[in-house]
Amino acid sequence: MSSDTPKLRVISVDHFERPVTFRLPFRFGAATVAEAPQAFVRLRIALADGSEGEGVAAEMMMPKWFEKSPDLGNDHNVMQLRRSLAIARDHVLAAGAATAFGLTAKVEAAHHGACAAEGLNGLIASFGLALHERAVLDALGRILDASVFALVQDNRVGLDASTAPDLADFDFAGLLARLKPASAIAVRHTVGRLDALTTSDIEPAKRLDDGLPETLEEVVAAYGHRYYKLKVSGRPREDVDRLVAIAAVLDGRVGDYRVTIDGNEQFDNAAAVEEFWRRIGEEPRLIRLRPSILSIEQPIARAKALSEPLGAIGISAAIKIDESDADIDTFPRARALGYRGISSKSCKGFYRSLINRARIAKWNAGEGPRRYFISAEDLTTQAGVAVQQDLALATLIGAEHIERNGHHYVDGMAGAPAAEQDAFLAAHPDLYARAPNGRVRLSIRHGALALRSFSATSGLAVGVMPDFGSMSALKG
Repeated sequence: MSSDTPKLRVISVDHFERPVTFRLPFRFGAATVAEAPQAFVRLRIALADGSEGEGVAAEMMMPKWFEKSPDLGNDHNVMQLRRSLAIARDHVLAAGAATAFGLTAKVEAAHHGACAAEGLNGLIASFGLALHERAVLDALGRILDASVFALVQDNRVGLDASTAPDLADFDFAGLLARLKPASAIAVRHTVGRLDALTTSDIEPAKRLDDGLPETLEEVVAAYGHRYYKLKVSGRPREDVDRLVAIAAVLDGRVGDYRVTIDGNEQFDNAAAVEEFWRRIGEEPRLIRLRPSILSIEQPIARAKALSEPLGAIGISAAIKIDESDADIDTFPRARALGYRGISSKSCKGFYRSLINRARIAKWNAGEGPRRYFISAEDLTTQAGVAVQQDLALATLIGAEHIERNGHHYVDGMAGAPAAEQDAFLAAHPDLYARAPNGRVRLSIRHGALALRSFSATSGLAVGVMPDFGSMSALKG
């Protein structure tokens, strides 16, 4: 660790939430969600020299993704996430002095253990700690007047192998110094299972007519995407029919496109995934779509995904873990079973993504034909704090494209006061634009988002603070 790696301690933490209503319903596997609260963490840190500063983080408390038990309702799912935040707050306040990463390393095992004791799974536990570690990183950057990119590239966060023994001999400093955030990132548009594909799919009386695209055809015309994420159901025959309908739109309106397939834990086992893959290859109407597929995301339910090898399908298709990524040890276990990739989501942990990026660098430098990868995925991440921090992480780990769906299912910074929207637009005029209805929305041009303002922003790519006075204290 460098002598200029600052140590810090957390001296206060506040939790808030804000309701978010979707303009279109979103389907997670077998569940449909139309609204959810967004959590905000505001904390204050102190450095050894006495300087203090505040940081912020935000994330949707999305039901039916972290916990998919049919026996638990949406409100129960959200309460689980609130509880994870409360447990994480207690741990970071009691942790004492450490580096930014050292704070996470110090409390991670105890936090996951405390959550498990209350019946909260690893993803839920990760959520609570992830928001606090991002707020700490944001505060540190603000105090030092350094962007998150500078902090990470110089390893002033103190990242090491203390939570990942498999990387004990890895050169973290060398990898971090080589990370080159881009000035823009391509957007991978989500085509949900409920999403309309063509104008004829929506009855005229049921159109929203809110100035945003409502069908896949309209999305293509409005944003110019080249990357798409396609949700499937785990029923191979129905899924192939759905993909044929999607391909009919993309083949006719998009040039050289690329897609990922999201199984959302809907397949029973590797054999079912293999049948699905075979049917895609046998369908002549998917002759363009099949070779465009980059990966298949978490097709098998998390209860079974890491219980047996993928076998042949793990060789013929690049399959990645998402919902099974419950802790820092998941990726090596998944690799041993034939998985080649893992997702990066801010809700699972900023440092977890960096550690998995290091694993990929180590594994891909060795012998063998396989290429391991990390992808950037969404959780209906909302414009403002959450989307900016997630975009910054994605470009740090080298992602060339990222799933973004929050802007499609929610109208811009819906729910935020006008002054807050104005402040984010002023601070990040390349990322946002004002819509005719006055709402501040993500500005997707030629299928991409501009990130230039992040390099000039102290902290974790936010700069301004949201209006906490317009929020309510976190419930529970």
